[in-house]
Amino acid sequence: MARFLFHLDGLLRHRKNQERQRQRDLAVIAAEMSLLEEELAAMNGTVATTLEDLRNNRLVGKIDVQFLAAHRRYVLSVQRKTASIAQKMALVQKRIDDARLELTEAARQRKMLEKLREKHHQSWLSQQNHREFLEADDIGTRLALAERADGGEDPP
Repeated sequence: MARFLFHLDGLLRHRKNQERQRQRDLAVIAAEMSLLEEELAAMNGTVATTLEDLRNNRLVGKIDVQFLAAHRRYVLSVQRKTASIAQKMALVQKRIDDARLELTEAARQRKMLEKLREKHHQSWLSQQNHREFLEADDIGTRLALAERADGGEDPP
């Protein structure tokens, strides 16, 4: 039996590889976003812990004004760093959106070729079935002719 051959298999493999690369690119950027989110959560946790410590331990008895000023400077620096991380996260989110669009386009290109391959395969199968039918019909005709030639003609 003949074997199906799709002439664009190389291009289809290339498109699949491109899609996998886009998936890897998206995963790298998503990991970067995850690290930024973890860093932001850690900073928020640290600020919450220091504020709790300030409320519970530092506002009792004699108040140390220098400590309060230093604590306020620390909180402001953490807020600036948090704002910086939020800006980075916005940029990374833009990159994630772009990477998703590229992945979607790569998947669309691959699917388009896979559908074309499937159409070609269906066409090839129908041609193969037609050829087999013609061969079977030819064999049947030859057998009938050979029977008539060997045994004479049968009355209708």
